[in-house]
Amino acid sequence: MAPALLVLAAGMGSRYGGLKQIDPVGPSGETMLDYAVFDAIRAGFGRAVFVIRRDFEAAFASAVTAKYAGRIECATVFQEEGDLPEGAAPAAARQKPWGTGHAVWCARGAVAGPFAVINADDFYGAGSYGALAAFLGRARGPSYAIVGFRLANTLSEYGAVSRGVCREEGGRLASITEETAIARDDVGPGRRFSGSEMVSMNCWGFTPAVFDGLGGLLGGFLARRGSDPKAEFYLPEAVSDLVRAGRAGVEVIASEEPWFGITYRGDRERVAAAVEVLVGRGAYPRRLFG
Repeated sequence: MAPALLVLAAGMGSRYGGLKQIDPVGPSGETMLDYAVFDAIRAGFGRAVFVIRRDFEAAFASAVTAKYAGRIECATVFQEEGDLPEGAAPAAARQKPWGTGHAVWCARGAVAGPFAVINADDFYGAGSYGALAAFLGRARGPSYAIVGFRLANTLSEYGAVSRGVCREEGGRLASITEETAIARDDVGPGRRFSGSEMVSMNCWGFTPAVFDGLGGLLGGFLARRGSDPKAEFYLPEAVSDLVRAGRAGVEVIASEEPWFGITYRGDRERVAAAVEVLVGRGAYPRRLFG
């Protein structure tokens, strides 16, 4: 069975347009999501599942998934705040879903085999999809993978960022610690970070076993923090909890490729320039779809 690509896109907003996730970065107006799908197809992924919000389903279908028709099977699932484990009650004032861990759990009915998880607005590089496809071809049970990127390759020139710093033991993930407000001045010899640290950018490989693990953790999370309308059930923290509890093993796949993302408005021009270099090298055609 060819692996599936699960794309976390619910953060794209209720009004489709003018958001960083759909800003063009390619020479023919391609978005970072277009490059992700293109790379996944080349790596052998057979299906793309997009986790979105119900209120922009029609716009998403016409502006995004329509262009992939005939190239990869597409499906959408909805991340809704009321989609919770049995017996869990959401906060009365909750007006948004519960974070990236919840987004993955919401796709439990749409994914039947091994799958990768990515953010819709990140550029991970072709090698990341190839490595995940190879891992997923042999993954069984609660055996997962994370593609980690060097911290120095994930910073912005325009402000501080937050990153999940991975602790490894023999090529396996031991834990992930969320570090906030990391600026370029914090990275280098004798500084807060060396820059060689492996960080999570939400690029994962899972089997369906992860849904049971996430569901149990989500239930406990809601019991503790369900009354907090701002609480977030984050995927890296959830996977880290599964590892610490001995309920999962996670292989760390180190990527030396630069990661591209748009955190600040100025990042878009930098990303577009980097994509143009890749196109010039022949890594991508000038027009991906069309």
